[in-house]
Amino acid sequence: MKTRRLGKFGLEVPRLCLGTMTFGLQVDEPGSFRILDSAFEHGLSFLDTADAYPLGGSLETIGETERIIGRWMQQRGNRQDLILATKCWAPTHRGPNAHGLSRQHILDSIDASLERLQTDHIDLYQAHAYDPRIPIEETLRAFDDLVTSGKVRYIGCSNYPAWRLGQALAAAERLNMTGYVSVQPRYNLLYREIETELLPLCRAQGLGVLVYNPLAGGFLSGKYDRTAGLKENTRFTLGTAAQRYQERYWQDAQFDAVATLKQIVDERGLNMVSVAVAWVLHQPDITSAIIGASRAEQLPANLAALELELDPELLSACDSAWWQLPRRPVIEGYH
Repeated sequence: MKTRRLGKFGLEVPRLCLGTMTFGLQVDEPGSFRILDSAFEHGLSFLDTADAYPLGGSLETIGETERIIGRWMQQRGNRQDLILATKCWAPTHRGPNAHGLSRQHILDSIDASLERLQTDHIDLYQAHAYDPRIPIEETLRAFDDLVTSGKVRYIGCSNYPAWRLGQALAAAERLNMTGYVSVQPRYNLLYREIETELLPLCRAQGLGVLVYNPLAGGFLSGKYDRTAGLKENTRFTLGTAAQRYQERYWQDAQFDAVATLKQIVDERGLNMVSVAVAWVLHQPDITSAIIGASRAEQLPANLAALELELDPELLSACDSAWWQLPRRPVIEGYH
């Protein structure tokens, strides 16, 4: 699989990354292993996870996704062939210092993640969200110490608003450290808020951009029918994630936009999944798109996006999907 440099920095990553937040709740361990095996066989060697996963879980399931990945890597003996990214910020236990980006929580979180993942280092360690309570200097110094110690190779952030990322970059320069090398925001045909401020900032500062939700939680597959209601065991009905995904995409305007685009895609004999992912990869500022799966059989349509050329008419149709949607308040951090 072709790779791209993570912005101006030295780390090279595949154009597609396997997101793993379904592992451990929506997908059991054997199913997770099948997805991981299939992805690895196709050159998908970039894995993204978080200490808070699986998605939709509770404090009782915290860390199970990392444990599954750790057991898989241990059994396959392939850690050296992977680029491994994980995150911290979310609550991982009850009591004080249980969440956020304090030095205390970051140092506790990295050791717990390394133990669950059964590895001695993380290639890309990311702040899962920004923490306005904590001075950005405290957070950056803690992350920098992890790089110096060898536990982490690079640091990045996710769900940062442009103003907070700008603060972080300025603080890193003052402190004479590298700081964040990448950002991970939500981005797809139905959600493009990051184009206004975040992407221009990343372009100017040479940051890598790893986007999640390129299929809008599966909504852009075109498989959902508003008249049929919500399907079980999807992100729209999954535990603590259900309400968030329904608010994001389960709206008449989004259904209409997908239906219009699907007709054009079907006329060309193409797959909606492939087209949606290909459109994201076509955008010049995007380093890699994080794809997910609940079954190994879903991977080929995602992988086909790597070779798919979008003609001008199809690109225009993809572009118009966003502009026909009613504007809604922007959630800070682009969640």
